[in-house]
Amino acid sequence: MQLTPTQIDEFNTRGVLIARDALTNDDLQPLIDELCEWIDARAKALHAEGKLTQLHEDAPFATRYGLLCKQCSEIGQGMDIMHYRGRAIFEFLRNDHLLNLLESLLGPEITCNPIQHLRSKPPQAYENHQGPSFHNVPWHQDAGVMMPEAEGSEVVTCWFPLADAMVEHGCMEVLPGIVETGYLRHQAAGGTTILPEVMPEAEPLALQCKRGDVVLMSRFTPHRSTPNFSDQCRWSLDLRYQPTGQHTGRTGHPDFIARSRHDPASELSNYKEWCHRWIDAFESPNGVVMHRGE
Repeated sequence: MQLTPTQIDEFNTRGVLIARDALTNDDLQPLIDELCEWIDARAKALHAEGKLTQLHEDAPFATRYGLLCKQCSEIGQGMDIMHYRGRAIFEFLRNDHLLNLLESLLGPEITCNPIQHLRSKPPQAYENHQGPSFHNVPWHQDAGVMMPEAEGSEVVTCWFPLADAMVEHGCMEVLPGIVETGYLRHQAAGGTTILPEVMPEAEPLALQCKRGDVVLMSRFTPHRSTPNFSDQCRWSLDLRYQPTGQHTGRTGHPDFIARSRHDPASELSNYKEWCHRWIDAFESPNGVVMHRGE
């Protein structure tokens, strides 16, 4: 799926676009299957340690993680992309349907930015605290979690759910049309967030998405995560891509070439090499990993 000229114009003027039905079940199911296996293994390990009393093995994907998290928040430790490093995740980072969308915005030479996350937002009723968290993040721009040197890089965020993400599930909210202002100053207060005095006055837009939809967002678009008031987990991935050769904003973590029409041999297709790069980044830290804030 390529973006139409109208969609490209919408992205450039509003800083956000929802590409409907951009991904198929065949694209997403391997991710879900891999996560189910990881969660099951993690749950059994915690059960053996006496930290879980019920495994909820018959619960569906949409609810099992939340039921486990309600018993023991440790269930999610090590579940982010760069930590559990699943093969299906790696293969998806090079997914043709996703890269075709991005090529419409970034051109044919595309690098996978290392700022990427897998999130499972449990029902708010299961949370043992209120306010911002990894699950509920405050208003920010993605430029606020990158080094200042990357402010000129055309980094595009790709956010998509693994199941429907409606308002009741805690879908993402954005302030559309806030792109010409560029970077807004941030502070570290309950998470990296835009300073109140520079927060734009605009009506938030709830980005309700069905499974298969992909949100494309500018690095300057203010957005936040809202609480999940349903009884299901809201599973989502947020990935970032940019034209090859531009600064990633995170030199301490590994990027890689996901698509190159000019030099296909430069693309990273080796899963073990991708894993090695992340392991090396953690075991031999080098470069900068930072959020911007006052």
